[in-house]
Amino acid sequence: MARVLIVEDSAAMRSFVRAALEEDEDGGDPIEVVEASSGFEALRLLPRGPYDCVVTDINMPDINGLELVNFIRKSEHHKQTPLIIISTQASERDKQRGIALGADSYLAKPFEPEDLRALVRAHLANKRGRAQTQRK
Repeated sequence: MARVLIVEDSAAMRSFVRAALEEDEDGGDPIEVVEASSGFEALRLLPRGPYDCVVTDINMPDINGLELVNFIRKSEHHKQTPLIIISTQASERDKQRGIALGADSYLAKPFEPEDLRALVRAHLANKRGRAQTQRK
């Protein structure tokens, strides 16, 4: 079972993302979702990992999503964790900035649940593939 950390200050959006990831229409492996309502809460939850993927918003109080991405990429324990940014900030410049800081993908809000689910599953599959290659 994969563990995904969702970092989003909007309770409604956290519920939407949780539902999108927990639906199992495509027969994929089940996903356990852990929720953080802020970047600060995410920093408290990260040591309780490991997490197979992190999905974060950008605009949040205290520590924003870009700061969180930066922290994760500098962390020895989490730097290989796939990161997906979901945000209403959807200009090409915003996307490039998020990717440059270390996000693996950037999904503009609003989005379809299937798009997020497919993106997360693709990152989980890539991570499993890398892990199997490293064991050989």
